[in-house]
Amino acid sequence: MNESGLERRLIAAFADARTATEENADLFARVNRSLEDARARRRFRWRLARWLLAFVAANVALALALSDFDNRRFIMPWWVIELITNIVLIALAIGLGPFIKRFGRSYAADVFRANPRTGKSYLVLTDVAYYLIFTSFVLFTVTFVEPADWARSTGAQLKHEVARIGGILLIMGILHAANVVALPIIGGLLSSNKRLGDSPAHPGSGVQSSISVPPLGPGTWILRIEQAPGSTAPEPAPETSS
Repeated sequence: MNESGLERRLIAAFADARTATEENADLFARVNRSLEDARARRRFRWRLARWLLAFVAANVALALALSDFDNRRFIMPWWVIELITNIVLIALAIGLGPFIKRFGRSYAADVFRANPRTGKSYLVLTDVAYYLIFTSFVLFTVTFVEPADWARSTGAQLKHEVARIGGILLIMGILHAANVVALPIIGGLLSSNKRLGDSPAHPGSGVQSSISVPPLGPGTWILRIEQAPGSTAPEPAPETSS
């Protein structure tokens, strides 16, 4: 087979494939949208990295500013470490919560698809509950008087502060895991309640029944006699006089 014949066969094969392929009208728009999303994710990562570096640098500067420099050594009071730990706890509570919720918006929207307004109210209430729990944890664990073992060793205080940070991270993980498990259950209950509220009492009738049925025991049968649609009631028989 010469080159011209092979070329004709290839052109014919690709022509058949071209005719069998359906073009997507929004393909270019989707590609542009995916590229914009990728650029937005890169910008978000760089912005997050800059915020983290600025936060760490600010805490280091605060620790150095509140410490004393004596005999070529930095002497840091115990309350400086306590203050920086409280700042870290507050930053975790304020910053990490919305960061996690950013990845769960599509999940919550899918769960509350039938009740979007109820889902939005539920998420707002859970956010309020989260912040109340985090605030109470910080207030419960804050130290105002230096314990005796902290004066002898700095490691005891560092262990306490690291345990506080680990504790708030554990609480956040447990709460969000419970929320992930509970969301489908709550969404299913709300959807079933809405379907029951919208459906009529008797399918096909289109009207709510005004007859109340008392509670019956198991095995009880109810016979209901209704007039068929379009039928007329039979006329009463004439009275006869004797």
